[in-house]
Amino acid sequence: MSHDKRTIQNLKEVEEFRAAADKRLFSADGSEILEGWTTDIYFIKTREILRGLGMADKPVVAEVFPGRPGIMAGTAEAKNLLSGTGVEVWSLPEGQPFSGKEVIMRISGPYDTFGIYETALLGVLASSSGWATAARAVKEAAGDRRVICFGARHVHPAVAPVMERAAIVGGADGCSCILGAKLAGLEPTGTVPHAVFLIVGDTLEVARAYRRLMPGGTPVVVLVDTFKDEAEESLRVAGALGRDLSAVRLDTASERGGVTPGLVREVRARLDQAGHNHVQILVSGGVTPERIPDLAAAGADAFGVGSYISGAPAIDMTMDIKEVCGQPIAKRGRIPGKTDAPRLVKVL
Repeated sequence: MSHDKRTIQNLKEVEEFRAAADKRLFSADGSEILEGWTTDIYFIKTREILRGLGMADKPVVAEVFPGRPGIMAGTAEAKNLLSGTGVEVWSLPEGQPFSGKEVIMRISGPYDTFGIYETALLGVLASSSGWATAARAVKEAAGDRRVICFGARHVHPAVAPVMERAAIVGGADGCSCILGAKLAGLEPTGTVPHAVFLIVGDTLEVARAYRRLMPGGTPVVVLVDTFKDEAEESLRVAGALGRDLSAVRLDTASERGGVTPGLVREVRARLDQAGHNHVQILVSGGVTPERIPDLAAAGADAFGVGSYISGAPAIDMTMDIKEVCGQPIAKRGRIPGKTDAPRLVKVL
């Protein structure tokens, strides 16, 4: 075998493996994924059978296709997963749209070297593409207004950076998760939570401390819905900070009706009337593509989007073998042989 990764070799190793539940998070770490411990057991049984029949090294061509349209994400991670296995990989580039049933990835090589990774590979592409697709819908609705992904708190921390990186691939302008942003080559974006205002006890005192204590060049963006009427608090903060205030953030609780276009319109008008035209309005909390046009028309300049992106359904992915030893083949209902896929680019 030509690959250099150590993976599960047989069912005996599976039987002897013990996963200690104490003193660890339940997510798989990188080495566990690369060794195959997150795969479906039937791929280990397949390895046993093919090796027993002397067919493990038969060269095959496998293709991956989605169940519905979306935006491609996860290519980089898939490449890292398959790197070192000795296979060749062609993929649709990240950020590109795809249609349902379109071939988005092709893998060529001995089945035994990559078959164990089918579960992980499809999971990477399914989840990442689902998140990227949702982010693209938000960004298309927002147009030239900034979209920041705030979804890390809605998913398991092990996948939070994956989700937020995928959101950026899909079109989000930034994200709040530190690791997610760094993986995307950006710096994390965010202000401060309601917690600091509640602990300090006054929005203006927090705003002044933010201006004084944050690194130079950090935009001063202040939440204005913690204690007082949003318009009143916006004027109070803007009056004290002047040109140093970059934006106010509206994140009104759902118990008080959330952030409405009417609220945005009033805050915008009152800021303008007081000469604070430079102060932008960032809206967060329950933001969806359907809500964005009315909020933007009312004066919202940017959007923090959480659960719409983080809760996006994965896009089902399927892998089919289409050639064995150079001969076209397929399961019933599928067409044997490689599918015409001119948009694929060799990545490995």
